[in-house]
Amino acid sequence: MKDKKKEEIRDTLFYSRKNGYELIDTAERISVEKYAADYMEYLNNSRTEREAVSNAVKEAEKRGFVEFQPGMKLQAGEKVYFNNRGKALMLAVMGSESLEEGAVIAGAHVDAPRLDLKQNPLYETDELAFFKTHYYGGIKKYQWVTIPLELHGVVCLRDGSSVDVVIGRNPGEPRFVITDLLPHLAADQMKKTLADGITGEGLNILIGSVPYDDEGKDKVKLAVLSLLNDSYGIIEEDFLSAELTAVPAFDVCEIGLDRSLIGGYGHDDRVCAYAELKAIFEVKTPRRTCICILADKEEIGSMGVTGMKSRAFETFMKDLCVAQNVELRRCLEKSFCLSADVCAASDPNYPEVTEKLNDARINYGMGICKYTGARGKSGTSDASAEVVGFVRKVMNENHVIWQLAELGKVDQGGGGTIAQYMADRNIDTIDAGVPVLSMHAPFEVVSKLDCYMTYKGVLSLYNS
Repeated sequence: MKDKKKEEIRDTLFYSRKNGYELIDTAERISVEKYAADYMEYLNNSRTEREAVSNAVKEAEKRGFVEFQPGMKLQAGEKVYFNNRGKALMLAVMGSESLEEGAVIAGAHVDAPRLDLKQNPLYETDELAFFKTHYYGGIKKYQWVTIPLELHGVVCLRDGSSVDVVIGRNPGEPRFVITDLLPHLAADQMKKTLADGITGEGLNILIGSVPYDDEGKDKVKLAVLSLLNDSYGIIEEDFLSAELTAVPAFDVCEIGLDRSLIGGYGHDDRVCAYAELKAIFEVKTPRRTCICILADKEEIGSMGVTGMKSRAFETFMKDLCVAQNVELRRCLEKSFCLSADVCAASDPNYPEVTEKLNDARINYGMGICKYTGARGKSGTSDASAEVVGFVRKVMNENHVIWQLAELGKVDQGGGGTIAQYMADRNIDTIDAGVPVLSMHAPFEVVSKLDCYMTYKGVLSLYNS
């Protein structure tokens, strides 16, 4: 009896984490698998921020969302969206309470590390044609060589029209590659650091080798341009007004003999964007207005008209407030924001960078981060104890499996999210999202269970 009492005290006072699969039943396992299948389809078809937004709008309209127009009458349960230049998106489900009581906001980003074509990208050397690139976001450059690449984007032609370009996504289409040195001739290269072994200016994409039937110079380049012109009406000058991106040509797939993981490009941060979308699609008439943000440019600092520093967010929120005769500042100061961004999953192959008491683990649920930043918490909003307590209570009441986590050891490095920019607007904000292995790599890995629990967590906050 005495030993049992001690065991009860231990269980009551100690905090311990458990693998999520030890906590869910068969019915919820089925829900995890269904959610994962739908997410994999979305991710496979959303290779760029433009495609992610376009696909989200299509799904939203199927579920009764209409494009917001200033002056619209907004009743409780009304569903509206604002498409910001095709690269960012905001959706709202109006609550039964006035916006003077604030809104519940979830914000993710849909841009991902990639290789952008330069504005003068096409050149020929030694009878091979290449595209020059400028990498976007934080990448390890060596990871992008010798893998198959696809080309996605839009080209604005000289006559003012535009054309969408997608090459390499569909079966049977050609793909592209950046070459690397063979080991036999790489003695000097191998002496360099990982950061210097492949240079930014060396990330040139091989796109052709057959010369045009012509007597002039650059015959391979001419042949490539001829093919592009036949298919899209593109001339070389049109690259000046183009946004073309090379992304990994990997299909999203299940990983592991037990199929418990998902591998693919762009989990960071479309895995959280999809969780937000799925959640807001299931909101009926919430108590407080629910906002879903799919932002652009997070990987390069959230600048630009489609980034989270843009006043587009205030404009949308002010229009909603005007419809209810509410001051925007009053709405924002009572709002709550979940900055839904991925966190780094602890990798047993690299134990030296994480701290076991505070790491995020695969299959342990949604990772909640009180702060991100680097070293001395630089570049973070650092959520208050009250905000963490609120989220913790909501998660527990709704049986969401979650874990508190931070981004690696204190002096190891760090990173940021849109949380700091939401906090700058006087909105209580906290980071939370799916733990990711190989983050920012061309092929990232996440847990099905963690994906589902992040969606479940967002939905619980929307309905709080």
